[in-house]
Amino acid sequence: MTKPVVLFVCTHNAGRSLAARVLLDHYAGGRVDVRSAGSDPADALNPAVVAVLQERGLDPSGERPTVLSTEDGLAADVIVTMGCGDSCPVYPGKRYLDWDLPDPAGQPIEVVRPIVDEIDRRVRDLLEGLDTDQAV
Repeated sequence: MTKPVVLFVCTHNAGRSLAARVLLDHYAGGRVDVRSAGSDPADALNPAVVAVLQERGLDPSGERPTVLSTEDGLAADVIVTMGCGDSCPVYPGKRYLDWDLPDPAGQPIEVVRPIVDEIDRRVRDLLEGLDTDQAV
């Protein structure tokens, strides 16, 4: 069976899509090809999001904001957008989900934790609905 490909997209690929990618990759345990990108990538990761992920025992240190490529868009089975609006291209025939979540940019960790909690919940729900060998 081919692994499903999930692409998380937000504007800066430094907070929400980063958290979603790291969380889904963790829960899927290699059963999903998880990617993330931004329509206008930031220069660095959101430090508060990194700290919240580290609190959960996850290591996002290898992540970098990356630009959304046509290749990633075309490879994806599911594309999850998070606040990039019209700046995110549309790839015909793809399953789209739009997660309306607050932007953690510039927010203190106390504000970022509940955002990551909600991303975590949605990631688990998404994984349960994917065609993988078994769900979390």
